[in-house]
Amino acid sequence: MHLKLVAGTLFLLAGCGASQPKAPVVELAANGDTVLAPYGDITEATWLGGTRWAAISPAQEVVAILDAARHTATPLGRRSSKDLRNPANIFVAQDTLFVGDWGLRQLTLWAPPAHLARVIPAPAITRGTLPRSRDAAGRFYFDLYPAPGPDGSGNRDSAAVVRANPQMARIDTIARLAPLDIAEVVGDAGRRFERRVFSGADRWGTLADGSLWVARVYENRVDWRSPDGKWVKGAALPDRVLEVTRYDRELFLRKFPAELRRTAQDLPFAALKPPFEAGLSSPAGQVWLEKSRAPADSSRRYHVVDRTGRLVREVRIRGSGRILAVAEQTALVVEPTADGTRLIAMPIPGESPASVTLTRP
Repeated sequence: MHLKLVAGTLFLLAGCGASQPKAPVVELAANGDTVLAPYGDITEATWLGGTRWAAISPAQEVVAILDAARHTATPLGRRSSKDLRNPANIFVAQDTLFVGDWGLRQLTLWAPPAHLARVIPAPAITRGTLPRSRDAAGRFYFDLYPAPGPDGSGNRDSAAVVRANPQMARIDTIARLAPLDIAEVVGDAGRRFERRVFSGADRWGTLADGSLWVARVYENRVDWRSPDGKWVKGAALPDRVLEVTRYDRELFLRKFPAELRRTAQDLPFAALKPPFEAGLSSPAGQVWLEKSRAPADSSRRYHVVDRTGRLVREVRIRGSGRILAVAEQTALVVEPTADGTRLIAMPIPGESPASVTLTRP
């Protein structure tokens, strides 16, 4: 029943969104300052100002400082450093780089260029969950998911975005997120609940002034919460309805070693792809949503949404690259290579220092 409801909702929203006026489309040129990094599976990046970025490869347990103008990638700390073990997420507040480390259960603060300034233990009040952003007032923002339980049934409950005071001694819930798309699986080990492969999730982010945006996966829109707590509901975005095909499943299974593919085949799959797969904040205070794509698509699309929840333009990049972070005039695009990763600071058409305001936290 839940699957049919989700499918019906997405079909309805796709039809509603298609009637909206089309936003202008711009394409990023495949040029710009390039950094070749010997790290694979770079999942997240953040702009440090100028031509410098920070990027994280959780699989290789490294945070790299990139200088696009100098074409360099320098690891944060030394390999033998005791300050980083399993970095999982990064964000910037003012001039400080924050690194969340799930292995050490701590948040490390790095001052320019790469000096360890402070270490904050994971707060007990969030069950050890580490923050994902910080605003100009020093407040931290977390996503708190329900305890899954031994069979995973707890994942059927909704998650929340919470805000903590600078001392991380008090938290307030400021947004609710949609529950994950969970299916019951019965196997040799008994009954368990697994998230459907290719299913979507709500995404969120913050700005320096304490504004919060939430991209609603089932409603296919971006809602904004102002610093005073008032919500603005965004308009439904225009999107195609993409079915999860047999080829999608095959591509997913190829990621697993041969001995694990049988187990992966037993996972539940969603019937439809979500309207978006990821989201990030830009220095101009906009949201960039990475749209789902079909295997045959030659380009990747991003919807740029303003602070009223309105689609203002669509940005496209050709090939297999993905945008991991946005600066004032450039977007950091990551492309896998045989020896690691190529990161390109691609110019954004129409962006200039006069047309944007720096609002990153």
